[in-house]
Amino acid sequence: MPVKRVTPATLLKMKKAREPIVVLTAYDWPTAEVEQAAGLDMILVGDSMANVVLGEETTLKMTMDVMIAHCVAVARAEGRAMLVGDMPFLSTTISVEEAVRNAGRFVAEGNMHAVKVEGGEPMASTIEAIVRAGIPVLGHIGYTPQQTLRFGRKVVRGRGEEAAVILRDAEAVEEAGAFAVVLECIPMKLAKQVTERVGIPTIGIGSGPDCDGQVLVVHDMLGLSDGEKKFVKRYANLKAQMRVAIDQYAADVRARTYPDETHAFTDDK
Repeated sequence: MPVKRVTPATLLKMKKAREPIVVLTAYDWPTAEVEQAAGLDMILVGDSMANVVLGEETTLKMTMDVMIAHCVAVARAEGRAMLVGDMPFLSTTISVEEAVRNAGRFVAEGNMHAVKVEGGEPMASTIEAIVRAGIPVLGHIGYTPQQTLRFGRKVVRGRGEEAAVILRDAEAVEEAGAFAVVLECIPMKLAKQVTERVGIPTIGIGSGPDCDGQVLVVHDMLGLSDGEKKFVKRYANLKAQMRVAIDQYAADVRARTYPDETHAFTDDK
């Protein structure tokens, strides 16, 4: 019997019932399989892949073709989670028409159920056009990595007078038809205010406990990425475990203790 997939309507019901929404990123089939088995509500194929998988300093070099290829891999893992493709740098800003075409690629080629669009009020008409084309949109306001060249590396957004900008952005994204909105690195009091003001679910990252859901980059929470982030809780240290295993493998090969007879074929088996 097919698994009942999470939809925008599901997430709205969860917000109204105050049931937390659980989201993680994934960039490949094995990770997505584990996340689907864990019963996540949403899996985001994020352009953060540029940083944690490809070793880039920013997300600005991510392309549509790379994003689509990884979306296809993630979509091969079966489960209930809603799959969201992250629209990369320049894929939404050259023209509204091109933004709609690119969003369509995430669905038709990448097998995604929705797309994520960075930007608030200035992106409202683009979000509206994508939604009008029949593609659900997850908004993204606060700290927006694709605007690094414009705003620099100031991560926390929405302090002081900028709080009013974040509120307007949230309302504009909702009015444009987004089914939910990511709040990245805004003060938790402001995140609570946004969550109470808008009717769509808020998904926090670095924005405190009062959002309707939470998302993290999977490499950050598993300890696979370098550097510390104030808002990230590391649930494992897989990078250290990988180093131990690889060091042991190298030692075994150099000592000629691997492979032994149990890991080699013989004439009879």
